[in-house]
Amino acid sequence: MRVSLLIIALVIFCSTYNAAQLDEVLKKAGETLAHRDTSSLSNDKIIAGLKQALQVSTAKAVALTGRPNGFLKNEAIKIVLPPKLATVGRGLRMVGMGAKVDELEVGMNRAAEQAAPQAKQIFLAALKKMTFDDARHILTEDDTAATEYFKRTSSPDLTVAFSPIVHRSMERVGVVQQYNQVIKSAPGGSALAGQFDVDKYVVSKTLDGLFHVLGEQEKQIRKDPAARTTALLKEVFGRK
Repeated sequence: MRVSLLIIALVIFCSTYNAAQLDEVLKKAGETLAHRDTSSLSNDKIIAGLKQALQVSTAKAVALTGRPNGFLKNEAIKIVLPPKLATVGRGLRMVGMGAKVDELEVGMNRAAEQAAPQAKQIFLAALKKMTFDDARHILTEDDTAATEYFKRTSSPDLTVAFSPIVHRSMERVGVVQQYNQVIKSAPGGSALAGQFDVDKYVVSKTLDGLFHVLGEQEKQIRKDPAARTTALLKEVFGRK
């Protein structure tokens, strides 16, 4: 209520100012509102606001990663050959077999994109378990505190859920066969055969990519008022 009255008063007061003065007044008002603390919010409202925010951010993260090219065309999370096989990949490209390496990487990214949608229900389950202490910590800590909460509470379940999907997807698109061909074709590749679990690697990178995008969504809600699409989000995340 006090926030609404303040905004109304600002609108009336600022009507006599020119554009430059108005910008300055609104900037100062925004800074004042942004530095309120959460002490006057009830426990129920804090938890409700956070859960609403995290439902929004997790849904966006899943939608962005769990679609065609969600991993492959996002350079921040694209799955490439692991460092252990990077030398092999470079060697193959030098002898004109870069297409084989590309096919392998496309297959790994397709598997990640197919697995990512399974995260939605697991994230919702983690939200149901959120305590007031969890919520207060997330709200007052750094810009990716919620993402860290999900990493801590959801990674084991996500790994279990992703593993069979990744395996089936990679079998379907021939990643395992492509990987074996790449290894056999590479100079010295036979020494690496059997030493690398491609399924485990793709599952791990799928988790990394999902949490990276989730962290970006969380930062946006914290820092960009336009990303707070409901009144509850504005109230809870407008206070820090």
